[in-house]
Amino acid sequence: MKFKLSLLTVTAVTASLAFATAAKAQPVTGPYVNWRGGLNWEEPVNLEAPGSITGQGGSGKYLTKLGGGGVGGIGYGFGNGFRVEIGPDFLTNTVKKIDFDNGNQYQINGQGSERKFGPLVTGYYDFDLGLPIYPFVGAGIGYQYAKFSKAVESTNGPAYTRIGGTKGSFAWVIAAGIAYPIDAVPGLSLTAEYRFMQLTGTRKYNYSLTVDGVTASGNQLKAKTDNNNMLMFGLRYQWFTAPAPAPTPAPTPVAAPAPAPAKTYLVFFDWDKYNLTPRATQIIAQAASDSKTQSVTTIDVNGYTDTSGTPAYNQKLSIRRAKAVAAQLVVDGVPASEITAQGFGDTNLLVPTGPGVREPQNRRVEIIMH
Repeated sequence: MKFKLSLLTVTAVTASLAFATAAKAQPVTGPYVNWRGGLNWEEPVNLEAPGSITGQGGSGKYLTKLGGGGVGGIGYGFGNGFRVEIGPDFLTNTVKKIDFDNGNQYQINGQGSERKFGPLVTGYYDFDLGLPIYPFVGAGIGYQYAKFSKAVESTNGPAYTRIGGTKGSFAWVIAAGIAYPIDAVPGLSLTAEYRFMQLTGTRKYNYSLTVDGVTASGNQLKAKTDNNNMLMFGLRYQWFTAPAPAPTPAPTPVAAPAPAPAKTYLVFFDWDKYNLTPRATQIIAQAASDSKTQSVTTIDVNGYTDTSGTPAYNQKLSIRRAKAVAAQLVVDGVPASEITAQGFGDTNLLVPTGPGVREPQNRRVEIIMH
């Protein structure tokens, strides 16, 4: 019983984790076949007999050894995680012993085996958790035949008993497991599955009892609820698999638009001066106006001189000229944060000259809009 409860706990935990993640179903679509096989542990089955070995009414149980079996099926997946499967199972366990009167009066060392077989209809739900494996849970119903494949014959002291027959019962199952798709074979998956199956009805078997050479026959032995725990491994193959979606082509890179060429305005100064002439203020006003309509982000204000002074003096003079133009741009409405004012002295001459030359074209400020 502890073994069954632990496996049922695993089933419940698997199902609750899968539902808790609100996972997207694995898209099993269309018909498939499924086969798995493995071990079966049958729990002790309660018995009732109208007469015990001693001739009195009694009860007991029979126990089996660890057995095996398999479950097959043909199924159909609906593409939304749900699928239904129908197919037979086959289980076999060797009888270990039979205890009458709960082992207090008589124990029979068993021989032979018990076999179960019959059709089952099971519904499943598959989960996609973003892992290489796909958990699933299921439940179903069916009908099972429990057959003593040959008479269970045993002796104990002066007694000899024989039990045999095939009896049926309704059954239900619950299942939980995982599937691992094989990428190299589309549609094929390895599976591992735990199933719990219970035969619900009472089954009546004929048995005879021989004690001291006297045989009594025609008696019926009642076998009650029959619980089976199965751990199986197998293969599932989906006949029709959707072709893998074609890879999405990488978007064609779009070339970034070429930046607009910088627009430059020239403001000229008198010799050794940094104050603005009327013509200079007109040019600055035009530059400020254009900056508001041409999506200008930055404005460089670069000051220059001719070569008539010393380099140190010319550097200072070029900075004063740049600051004078920048201040007027602010007056004309250009944000100061967009303006960078710098002086470059007598470098970058617009008209190349030698040292000490007063050249009007070199006494300038360049307003460069970006």
